[in-house]
Amino acid sequence: MAIPKDKDELQKVIIDNYKKLKNELLSIPIDLTTIKELEGHSKNTLMSINNLVAYLVGWGQLVLKWNDKKEKGLHVDFPETGFKWNELGQLAQKFYEDYKKDDFKTLIEKLDNTTNEVLKLIESKTNIELYGLAWYDKWSFGKMIQLNTSSPFRNAKDRIRKWKKTKQLN
Repeated sequence: MAIPKDKDELQKVIIDNYKKLKNELLSIPIDLTTIKELEGHSKNTLMSINNLVAYLVGWGQLVLKWNDKKEKGLHVDFPETGFKWNELGQLAQKFYEDYKKDDFKTLIEKLDNTTNEVLKLIESKTNIELYGLAWYDKWSFGKMIQLNTSSPFRNAKDRIRKWKKTKQLN
């Protein structure tokens, strides 16, 4: 799908990409979800399926946090307090650490809940709030949501498919 330009397109791309990702995730044998074999988010690192899901939960939670702080008129540290945009590999490592005690089933539940919360947030906004204003720097809120939900969902699905081929799991 092309880059979303309004609320309906944003909701559709998130739902569609999440459905495809979840189908891939649910076909993975549980005993393989903790093995670090996928290319990591930092150069020369490996991650597990659980790490990948933690990463997606982390970014979704950041979107919700950004909105919450903005709505309260508070300063938002983008992308996250203690991290700069050129330190996203370290932020990914933080997400892996934040959710390291969660098993695969729990991580999937957290991703379901986070994705549903993001969709509810989008539903509560108008097209103007999502796409008619610069929300962060030159980016609209809708674009920031897409960059941190639907796009990573598609990327994660592609990573999983590539990994599954190496494991002959297709």
